[in-house]
Amino acid sequence: MFLAATCPDPMIRRGLAPSLSGPAVAPRQLPSPATAADPADRLRRVLLRGAGAWGAAGWLGGLGLAPGTASAAADAAPRPPRAGRTPPPMMLAEEAPEDIDPRGWLVSEKYDGVRAWWDGRELRTRSGLPLAAPARFLRALPEFPLDGELWLGRGRFDELSGIVRRTRPDEDAWREVRYMVFELPGAGGRFDTRARALRAMFAAAARTSQPETRVQAVEQTPCGDRRVLQAALARLVAQGGEGLMLHRADAPEIAGRSPLLLKLKPLHDDEATVVGHQPGRGRLAGRLGALRVRDDAGRHFEIGTGFTDVQRAAPPALGTRVTFTHRGRTPDGLPRFASYLRQRMH
Repeated sequence: MFLAATCPDPMIRRGLAPSLSGPAVAPRQLPSPATAADPADRLRRVLLRGAGAWGAAGWLGGLGLAPGTASAAADAAPRPPRAGRTPPPMMLAEEAPEDIDPRGWLVSEKYDGVRAWWDGRELRTRSGLPLAAPARFLRALPEFPLDGELWLGRGRFDELSGIVRRTRPDEDAWREVRYMVFELPGAGGRFDTRARALRAMFAAAARTSQPETRVQAVEQTPCGDRRVLQAALARLVAQGGEGLMLHRADAPEIAGRSPLLLKLKPLHDDEATVVGHQPGRGRLAGRLGALRVRDDAGRHFEIGTGFTDVQRAAPPALGTRVTFTHRGRTPDGLPRFASYLRQRMH
């Protein structure tokens, strides 16, 4: 279990909620799935179409979705898209408020990877560009759509980016790449039902066809309260993780950025010395565009956000020490998403 592993302390582990009770989502945030069919029946029919060696008929029963005679609406149910089609609009996360109540949400690690959509035949980026993955990697995938993240490990995004951008796959480089799957596109119903289906599907596949372990279902765990969530976040970040994802358990599939999917990441702060001023353009013409700074390790970078209009009109002078926030560092030690916080007081 993700949070149990992230928070091994017994007191923290007791905070893992056995249920998904929690604040209800406002009706306007939960548009109904585009189907008149029962969501459970829809999920069963979608997955049975492409089960193959994944043994869907066996694990559906454990979800209360035992195969039966398909309804008359079966022909209208979603089918795995043809290869070459652009992925449908995906659900994207908003920033989570720091004081979020995690009851009613499923929590997982936020993987610093490349979003990838599998249409049953081809692997593509979020924008629809084909990913040149080795045939051996693709053989481990089923014949129905999946949505997930290609991931190489914590702190290795730049290395992963270089691997997946190649037009000809490097077999050796791809051996470490994992496909962390968190969604069943087109299945409908609640997210917690789809998450259980993913776990059962991968467990059954491992028992039958034994696919490569590089394809994994993301662990989704309920969390009991804010203290447990913040402890999990702190422990994960200390281990090199990027942050947490929170997905409403009762969320249907929604395209675009949604308050039903949140990312919770820590903000770090550090100091640097101002060594230059980058002039602004467009709306910022005649004012500060960005500060050129040098940190205590001698690394140079720019800080272009976080300033008020007054601060842009009269920016910190050369040689001034400033404090900035960031969301972790690149392998080269440069801060990610550096944002101005304040001028250091002497």
